[in-house]
Amino acid sequence: MRNVILAFLCSSVIRKYAHLLLLSLVVTSMALPSPTNDLAQDISRTRFSQAGAVTTRRVLVRSKALLVRAAVVEEKLLKRPEFSQLGFAITRDESDADIILELRHDLLTKYVFTIVDMRTQTVLAGGKVSSLGGTVAGKVAKRFVKEMAKTRTL
Repeated sequence: MRNVILAFLCSSVIRKYAHLLLLSLVVTSMALPSPTNDLAQDISRTRFSQAGAVTTRRVLVRSKALLVRAAVVEEKLLKRPEFSQLGFAITRDESDADIILELRHDLLTKYVFTIVDMRTQTVLAGGKVSSLGGTVAGKVAKRFVKEMAKTRTL
């Protein structure tokens, strides 16, 4: 009987110490930052910044054509998924723009567009589109994305 009582007391003491040890581990792990967690966050930030290294280039749309407003071209650009995939965003502040997409009316059904890099003041691309067989804004948006994807790969 004495051995049973002694075994019971030992087991209850061991359980108390086990609870205290477990409690102290929980409190310590909450109080101290985990180096593995911080390391994982640093690695994920590095991977994200390398994978998401697409810098946003801001595009200002300027239309000198009476029948095609800049807002319509902006809308068509934003609807194209390649526009954001290539890292473009629309701006309405000329001092904030990296690229200017300018559209003007040429002859009857012809429209001329030019894409100008604001930093170097060089023409990156340009072309003509017709208003026959579709909207000018949609055609300009399609050509802008196509031309900019070409210049990106060069």
